[in-house]
Amino acid sequence: MWCANVFTIFPEAFPGNLGVSNIGKALAANIWRLNLMDLKKFPAKSDRIDAIPYGGGSGMLLSPITFEIAYESLSNDAKLCKKIYFSPRGRQLQQKDLSAISHAPGITLLCGRYEGVDQRILDHYGFEEVSIGDFVLMGGEVAAMAIIEGCVRLLSGVVGEADSISSDSFQNGLLEHDQYTRPQTFRGLSVPEELLSGDHKKIREFRLQQSKKITREKRPDLWIEYVAAEMRAPWQH
Repeated sequence: MWCANVFTIFPEAFPGNLGVSNIGKALAANIWRLNLMDLKKFPAKSDRIDAIPYGGGSGMLLSPITFEIAYESLSNDAKLCKKIYFSPRGRQLQQKDLSAISHAPGITLLCGRYEGVDQRILDHYGFEEVSIGDFVLMGGEVAAMAIIEGCVRLLSGVVGEADSISSDSFQNGLLEHDQYTRPQTFRGLSVPEELLSGDHKKIREFRLQQSKKITREKRPDLWIEYVAAEMRAPWQH
């Protein structure tokens, strides 16, 4: 069973959005497991879990002793999971990363708070620093939920229609095409004729061209990567 191990000082923040909709149903059905590690239950000898930084500065840092005690309580299998620490200085996680993680046994996430954690925790245990965007949050809990949700929705049996995942943004290097539903005309705006044709091949081509146009206009960085990948494709066969 795929498992998310989350080290946090605020376990009460969970499951949050992970407890609703298909993700919550999958949790209740034991398709995946949420293992919350409350760092407050693993104080160092001083009965504290944090301390002031060497060299001065504001805020408090998670003690490496506290983390060591907490980490050693994990099962041997859990210790083999990819380890992620959320930090603005980390690389931004991508859809391909979530796809790879969803095919692994699970993931271990460390949620920092206040000034963060002692660097030796990251160095010794091999945590990769990642970011979900160029902005700063109070802690890593929201980021953890975002990554867990992104992984769990890729697990078999979680999303009703597998085809809906294959057409997601980023799955094929492009942003998703526009979507429409009833009524056919709304406030003078009509559904594109191609989608009303009933010609599935024509619809697929229209959506592909629209995805390309949207990606080119909204995310030129992704478009450059897509074009480069398309140019390499013939040589990969």
